Order: sequence, then C-alpha cells, then structure tokens
Amino acid sequence: MAWFRSPNTPITDWRGRRVWIVGASSGIGAALAAELDGRGARLALSARRAPRLREVAAGLREALVLPLDVTEASAFTPAMMQILDAWGGLDLLVLNAGTYAPLRAWDLTADTARQTVHTNLLGVMDAVAAVVPQMLRQREGAIAIVGGLAGYRGLPRALAYGPSKAALINFAETLYLDLAPHGVSVFIINPGLVATSLSARPDCELPTLLSAAEAARRIVRGFAGGGFEIHFPLRFSCVLKVLRWLPDPVYFRLVLRRFDE
Repeated sequence: MAWFRSPNTPITDWRGRRVWIVGASSGIGAALAAELDGRGARLALSARRAPRLREVAAGLREALVLPLDVTEASAFTPAMMQILDAWGGLDLLVLNAGTYAPLRAWDLTADTARQTVHTNLLGVMDAVAAVVPQMLRQREGAIAIVGGLAGYRGLPRALAYGPSKAALINFAETLYLDLAPHGVSVFIINPGLVATSLSARPDCELPTLLSAAEAARRIVRGFAGGGFEIHFPLRFSCVLKVLRWLPDPVYFRLVLRRFDE
C-alpha cells in the first residue's frame, strides 16, 4: 500500500555518490566515512579538529578536507562552494557534529546550555540552509541528521543535550514535509549507546552496546531501506519508543527509580 512505502528514495549504490559528512573527525562520522569510502562514494569531510580530520582522510582513497566550526554560521557556504567547484553537485549531506555535557538542574549554566544548543541544533540548521538551495535546483539529493534517542523523552543528566536532540527530530520531520515534494529525501538517525569519544567520557554513565563501525553499517542499511528514521540498537531504542507512550506519572516513576541517587 502507498501509505506504507518508504518515504525516502533508498540509497543502495554508493559508487561515485557525492557525500559531505560534517562531524567526520571521530566516532560515527569517521566510521561512516570509512564505510562509504569502501563502497565507492566520493567524500568531503568536515570537523573542527583539522589535524584529526586529515588523519581520517589519509586512510581513505580520496577525500576533500574542509575543516570548519559548526558554531560559525558563515563557514558552511564557502565549504559548499568548494564542493560544487569540485563535484558540481551534492548527493548526500550527513550532519553528525554534536556535543554532550551531563547536566542536572543544579548544574545548569547559560553558557553550557547555549554551547550545546548552538552545536547540536543551530549548527545543523546553518548547514541545511547552505545546502538546500542546491538540492532544490537538482531536484534530488538527501539530508541525514544525526539526532539521538535522548530526544524521545526527558532523561536525567540531559538537561540541554536531550532538548537539542528532541528539537532535531522535530526539525527533520518539518524539513521532510517541505523537501519531499521536491525530490529531496530527509533521514533522522537516532543512535544510542554507541562507543564514541562522548561515551568514553568519565562522566558518561551509560554502557555502550555498539562500536562506531557497526553503527555506520546500520546507518548504511537504513539508507538502503529508505525509511525516515534510522534508530539503533533496536533492543534499546524500541524500549524508549514504548516509554514515549506511557502516562507521565508512570514514566516519571520508572525513570526516577532507575536514576535514583
């Protein structure tokens, strides 16, 4: 039935596909670069840490290295122009850059909140603003936004991180409604418990279930399926999906019991 068809155009053949990964210097971004490079994609890599970005690129067949800071809105258009000069177009933008600072109500500061929201949300919006005009001219392409399972419902220690990821989910849904009629696909990627530099921090108390390489493989499988949301690991993400539908008193009681100090 038409209602249940994949909302996006599935991506199955990566040979020659032009992909820009923002947040490619480590973790899921670097692993996805390696995975797509092995499948024949052409890659542009961006991140704030230029030396680390060049290390990632050195392990690939060929890649454009475009260092930038996602908190600087003016950085995206020049990088996009370099991509157009090199390739003449763009097939997929992956927005993976993000930051995490564990926050409880008594730890909240304006500076930390602004930094988290600027990196995780506003940086994504700035990148999309730089890319959408080209994709509309092409009448094809795809934008993939890495959100997070913390965006499903409120969780302790995610006072700024969780809202930024919830906003990304809403942004991706709204973006899809605007772009799908023009031939541009939108994916929201909601990973959880993946071994990255953020999960390796001593103040991150959640266990990791997947390596970054396995996360990259699951993302590629998600692109092939064409679904709007790519979420994993399933045994964890499905539990959180169920929790979204619980009545508030039940949800709060369960979560407070789990995180009771």
